[in-house]
Amino acid sequence: MPQAIDFQTDPSKYRHWRVEYDGPIANLYMDVDEDGGLFDGYQLKLNSYDLGVDIELSDVVQRMRFEHPEVKVVIMRSGKDKVFCAGANIRMLGGASHAHKVNFCKFTNETRNTYEAAEADSGQKYIAAVQGACAGGGYELALACNYIMLTNDSASSVALPEVPLLAVLPGTGGLTRVTDKRKVRRDLADIFCSVEEGVKGQRAVDWRLVDEVVPNSKFADTVAQRAQEFAAASSKADGLTGITLGPITRSFGEDSITYTLVEVEIDRKGGRATVTLKGPDGDAPADTAALQAEGDQTYLLRLARELDDAILHLRLNEREVGTVVFQTQGDAEKLLAHEALLLNNRDHWLANEILMYWKRLLKRVDMTSRSLVAVVEHGSCFAGPLAELLWAVDRSYMMLEEFEGDNRPLAAITLSEGNFGTYPMGNDLTRLQTRFLGTPESVEALRDHIGEPLEADQAEELGLVTYAFDDIDWEDEVRIFLEERASFSPDAMTGMEANLRFAGPETMETRIFGRLTAWQNWIFQRPNAVGSDGALQRYGTGQRGEYNMERV
Repeated sequence: MPQAIDFQTDPSKYRHWRVEYDGPIANLYMDVDEDGGLFDGYQLKLNSYDLGVDIELSDVVQRMRFEHPEVKVVIMRSGKDKVFCAGANIRMLGGASHAHKVNFCKFTNETRNTYEAAEADSGQKYIAAVQGACAGGGYELALACNYIMLTNDSASSVALPEVPLLAVLPGTGGLTRVTDKRKVRRDLADIFCSVEEGVKGQRAVDWRLVDEVVPNSKFADTVAQRAQEFAAASSKADGLTGITLGPITRSFGEDSITYTLVEVEIDRKGGRATVTLKGPDGDAPADTAALQAEGDQTYLLRLARELDDAILHLRLNEREVGTVVFQTQGDAEKLLAHEALLLNNRDHWLANEILMYWKRLLKRVDMTSRSLVAVVEHGSCFAGPLAELLWAVDRSYMMLEEFEGDNRPLAAITLSEGNFGTYPMGNDLTRLQTRFLGTPESVEALRDHIGEPLEADQAEELGLVTYAFDDIDWEDEVRIFLEERASFSPDAMTGMEANLRFAGPETMETRIFGRLTAWQNWIFQRPNAVGSDGALQRYGTGQRGEYNMERV
């Protein structure tokens, strides 16, 4: 079955973005093709965007890190006159299904988070150079940059007008970044988010909405000067040479997707997908020179790209598949050797980028609104980064002792140094710290087992899996769990899982996703916003929405 929405693209296919590279500085232009919408029924006027525009941006940001590590500063700017970005396209939102709207907001959040973290993770600082109207999701693009510059003229402003205009919320973390990142005073933020026209000039600086306001006549020169200053102050090495991210190898069957290292089998009647990850098909590179020579075909990068694509496909195109089962098969020692090369060479740009990609990918798994389960069978390779899946899922099942007729190596889990800080969750804790929040000493005790294959009885005793079952009980126990999961309300399951997965401290990232899930999800279903007389449906007609004034 061909996928309805494809998350794979490359610069030769871009319709909405272009990049000009100049040594350590890249100019990223948003120049949206009005007629290039992902679906029919709307035009992307005024640099407004839909999911297709964001799929391209996500690809740009990824390639910036892997293909252009020489870049230290990225200037995000508009390719159109008098408008930076009008935000998410209103006609698209008005006509989209509820599920699509929420998944769209989630993906755009993940994309914003990715380039927001690029300075800390990759030494790439993003500047938003705002000329013209910068409203709603357009301001949210700017908010996720590390530094915002606004030209001082009558046409340029920043605004979050969703509440007064559309009866919805800024859907990609706008309100949260205004208070938590920009630290705008609450009463001023209340005014800002209640006026359609936004804030201009020096007031935008005074209210902390932007970092710098510049006269229009000096804007281009000042932006260039600031970029040069930031590049000069960067501690990132000069003159790095990137690799090419080629097309992902994949094929679609009626109920399957096959990659080189990932296999997805879909059981629509049972409401589940089984994702099998394969261990390395070769030895780890000997050193960083060999790693760079392998490029996008090096094992852990290839596996990450394929799993990322599979997760996004299931999210957007298989929405009635409520349970995702993760399995692995392969040589754990070889897998750990691949990870060890990266961990031992964190100061090498490519090793670092692959580790940071796994961090982002595992966060995407955490944020996927499906029941997640790991099945640790004999012959599996849940080790290092793949072991993280065991603590990202809602439950895990592990084979105990030998199974009749199964001559694969006994199921085992192997911890690595990477499990103790390399791949933090959105709450800034490791998955082990989150799992053992009430007994932090358990995490320290696990350090003594790094590199030791832990078979089922020991893994269960250490709390690394939920259940371990022998040959007699295995099949029935796993089947009963999967059938039970499929019988529950998916709405209740999503709410329960999202609440249970993120124990511990709140961060800006967890608040962004939590508020999106709770508030925006709810508002997107209220008639005041999406009803036939609601603000989202009436936008552009000259009529304001009709509101039920009851507070809920």
